[in-house]
Amino acid sequence: MNITMSARLRHRLLVAPALLGLALTAACSNSSGGGGNNASSAPALSGACAKYQPYAGHSGTKVTMFASILSPESDSLEKSWAEFSSCTGIKISYEGSNDFESQLPVRVSGGNAPDLAIIPQPGLLAQMVKTGKVVKPPAQTVTNENQWNPVWKTYGSVNGTFYAAPMSSNMKSLVWYSPKAFQQAGYTVPKSWDELMSLSDKIAKAGTNGSKPWCGGIGSGTATGWPATDWLEEVVLGSQGGDVYDQWVSHKVKFSDAPIINSMQTVANWMQNPAWVNGGIGDVKSIATTTFQDAGAPILTGKCWMLQQASFYEAQWPQGTKVAPDGDVYAFELPQTSPSIPRPVEGGGEFVTAFSSRPEVQAVQNYLSTADWATSRVKVAPGWVSANRGVDKSLYTDPIDKLSADALTDPTATFRFDASDMMPAAVGSGAEWTAFTAWFAEGKPIKQVASDIDAAWPQ
Repeated sequence: MNITMSARLRHRLLVAPALLGLALTAACSNSSGGGGNNASSAPALSGACAKYQPYAGHSGTKVTMFASILSPESDSLEKSWAEFSSCTGIKISYEGSNDFESQLPVRVSGGNAPDLAIIPQPGLLAQMVKTGKVVKPPAQTVTNENQWNPVWKTYGSVNGTFYAAPMSSNMKSLVWYSPKAFQQAGYTVPKSWDELMSLSDKIAKAGTNGSKPWCGGIGSGTATGWPATDWLEEVVLGSQGGDVYDQWVSHKVKFSDAPIINSMQTVANWMQNPAWVNGGIGDVKSIATTTFQDAGAPILTGKCWMLQQASFYEAQWPQGTKVAPDGDVYAFELPQTSPSIPRPVEGGGEFVTAFSSRPEVQAVQNYLSTADWATSRVKVAPGWVSANRGVDKSLYTDPIDKLSADALTDPTATFRFDASDMMPAAVGSGAEWTAFTAWFAEGKPIKQVASDIDAAWPQ
């Protein structure tokens, strides 16, 4: 899944709604005095605010936004539009929820939809479009999409109609580890799946201070289970390739078919091996009750050595943790299971979806689709990457961001969007999460897990 980190740059501790209504500064002044209905009739903005003139004319208005992005990630999100809000007078009332995926449909069907929602799953987007409540983006937002690879527009479309502009992208195919610990133990970063498995076995047999090679957690409120779906997606893409992956997303290849069953067995050999997990936390079953946010903590205490998690996990390391090739923690790319698959890269993203066409809502929607906004977010959010080609790559000062940007923009890589996010919501953010949680918590047989998910696929 994308939490957007979600992609799942997301599913943090629940934060209360927050209003951004900052006082204007001398360098950034809005003389509109409360509000024209459009930017062309609005008094001119001056100083640092002048660049927001296209969005002016809506001072004193409020736009509600709902997403799964929680603190600390939501803190940088709100900082990224603070100047826009201050200069235009549009107050963005942001609410993040750990129950976003289940609550958004409830709110929409109950007539209480937010003005904007940040949706990390194309499958959930399709579900919302079926309600008839999603408003297509304004023309300027559509034009701004020219800065993205065309494939991203397909992820924000339903039945060929564009509904939601991509907001972020993230790299999922990473393994977090401690370079310092590796160096002290004489371990090197594995370059192939076989090397990764051999290293895992070596660490397990060493058992230094009771440590184990892998730690993991799939707890995430009502989205519990999504990290395990990522593990399977990584293996399917890295062993079967893009064509099988695409057929799996569309259910032409079923969960109960051999390519997926075999991939699930690979995951079981890896993340359900009692000798390999869950270092510093518990047994295999503890993976189901450990939140994904807490899963990597034992790396810093030497109780576990590696965690497979996306680029957005960087936000979870405690303040003061050095993230660098020679630091406390860093990441390497998860090697492909089959050497015949060129650089498999699984990614996720988030899409801004509107449920209102009010002018102030469209102003916010337009701004969030620009390279200017993406640039502002890059500056305040380590661990956040945009695939918007208008962003100057030299702005990525964080090494994980640079690594992620390199992989996500590599034209030779085998890139695919998070599979569960592409599947129908009833499966990708429903039955699969539930079945995978039972797989880890109860030790359900692989074939039964696969059968349960296939049975949930909409007819």
